[in-house]
Amino acid sequence: MTASAMPVAPPLSEQGRMIARAFVEARRSGRALPTYPGEQPEGLDAAYAIQDAAIALVPDAIAGWKLGRIPPPLDARFGAGRLAGPIFAANVQAAGGVVDFPLIEGGFGAVEAEYLLLMAETPTLRDGWTPAEATRLVSQVRVGVEIAGSPFPGINDHGPAVTASDFGNNAGLILGAEIERDWAGQPGALADLVCEMRIDGQTVGTGGTTSIPGGPFDSLAFLLNALHRRGLRPEAGQWISTGAATGVHRIIAGQSAEADFGPHGIIACRAVRAEGGAG
Repeated sequence: MTASAMPVAPPLSEQGRMIARAFVEARRSGRALPTYPGEQPEGLDAAYAIQDAAIALVPDAIAGWKLGRIPPPLDARFGAGRLAGPIFAANVQAAGGVVDFPLIEGGFGAVEAEYLLLMAETPTLRDGWTPAEATRLVSQVRVGVEIAGSPFPGINDHGPAVTASDFGNNAGLILGAEIERDWAGQPGALADLVCEMRIDGQTVGTGGTTSIPGGPFDSLAFLLNALHRRGLRPEAGQWISTGAATGVHRIIAGQSAEADFGPHGIIACRAVRAEGGAG
């Protein structure tokens, strides 16, 4: 494929469209899906076709994209080390005090300490992006918390294609403090950052930017190339949540979490029961 060639999306079956509708309607009504709503996609192309169909059903703007790691040996089997999903504007909040976020009772919920990149410009739609090139598209780096969530409680138990099919298991984003540092052209400029996640006061994970394979800018380069293959690209002003820095930590309504980024502050949040109406 040449840099200017437009990818062709795989055809989506009626069952794929039904899966997309089932996930969107379950999220909107705050209702769990005890089983996967159809035949599970076997590969990422099929999963992203379902995701694209679901995006088209949501009456909200995309405010960003999340990345999630695909660990070995699944990365070799699925031909990718990460998966991607959209973050909708209605689900983005600023840190401050204790931030409440909704989770669907009976579904999946988790919190993830993350490093966030703000897109300064809309990139050229092409393939072959490198981490060094990706740094030049970023105007700001912040700490944050990704809320992972799905109506399907087994969203992470059946491989990355299932996870990707429901918005990559994203349910929101909390924006924390800015990291003021010169990173342009320096993918390793954030390598010393560390963080800790606590749930109900107990440490459940520690890590930092080195926990993200290749670092945050490698995540952005992956996203640029992966979205290009779907005929998409992140837009200026969107946030990129670059991957779980301390792990994926299950949480249920009533529990509280703190993501501690040291000199860059603590993001405090609390899971509450979804009442419906969320994108």
